[in-house]
Amino acid sequence: MKKTSAGLLMYKIKDNNLLVFLVHPGGPFWKNKDEHAWSIPKGEADNNAKNEKELFEAARREFKEETGIEINKDIEFIYLQNIKQKSGKVVHCWAFEGDWSGLLMCQSFAEIEWPFKSGKFIKIPEVDKAGFFSIEQAKRKLNPAQIELIDRLQEYLKNK
Repeated sequence: MKKTSAGLLMYKIKDNNLLVFLVHPGGPFWKNKDEHAWSIPKGEADNNAKNEKELFEAARREFKEETGIEINKDIEFIYLQNIKQKSGKVVHCWAFEGDWSGLLMCQSFAEIEWPFKSGKFIKIPEVDKAGFFSIEQAKRKLNPAQIELIDRLQEYLKNK
């Protein structure tokens, strides 16, 4: 069964420039990787999450777990539909305008075997860095399949 994720793309407009918020995965595998390693804050949706409302709730939950950012429920969310990553994973995404204090408080961790096949396990944060990036920067850093989400956001804002 293909995996389904849901995420949120936070953006802000500063000095007439669109900036998007991305996160970098934690752990030793990703430590020195930058280009095409970043992502929107997202996570796997419950296998039972079939409709847009359930997927959106999963996106909100994952955003909070990965960043520690509390989102005001009264803001407008823009459904950017979904994209399919190279792995086959489908990612549903909503965008919203917001800001960030600069303090990353990842609340979700994974246990991995490190070094690989060593029998030793370490606990790592799912996210180790985050930040706002210009569209040019974001397109260099972002998982290639997720670039389409930025394009959709730009199109939406242009036609707004």
